[in-house]
Amino acid sequence: MKELSLNILDIVQNSLTAGASHIEIDLAETDETLRITVTDDGCGMDENTVRNVTDPFYTTRKTRSVGLGIPFFKLAAEQTGGGLTLKSVPASESDGHGTVISALFYKTSIDFTPLGDVASTLCTLVQGLPDGTEITFTHSLPGGTVSLDTAEMRAVLCGVPLSTPEVIVFIKDDLASQYAEARAMK
Repeated sequence: MKELSLNILDIVQNSLTAGASHIEIDLAETDETLRITVTDDGCGMDENTVRNVTDPFYTTRKTRSVGLGIPFFKLAAEQTGGGLTLKSVPASESDGHGTVISALFYKTSIDFTPLGDVASTLCTLVQGLPDGTEITFTHSLPGGTVSLDTAEMRAVLCGVPLSTPEVIVFIKDDLASQYAEARAMK
């Protein structure tokens, strides 16, 4: 993928498909590294799926015989000298089920894929967010933190859908403002 933000979109889509009601997206960025972690409380994966999910020719989808999202994410991290970890607990084994996928990227590598437009990615996710599903987003930068919490937004909006165009514009503007402030503080 041309931007890591598109990988985030793909991974969160996997979380939604797994029935997650809460998805946490955490970006921890320094001058040299970027760690992207997505945690969900979806149905989780069994050991066999966890072992095979980074294989591009393995998928649980019925519509096509390859699954490239996680393998491309892993490859993008490894090309920079980083790596990917994936931990999952299936619902059949625990009430604390879900998946955590984390990738470390070295930004100084010539092979580092740009992060891309995270604000637009988040707006896309919020627009299509099913009822009963919440996203918590945190991006820690050297100069500050950018955050978004859909549960807090729903409480403030008192029933106004997050997908309302005015709400999406507000989210995009708020994220842009937070990013500008965090980058100015560096």
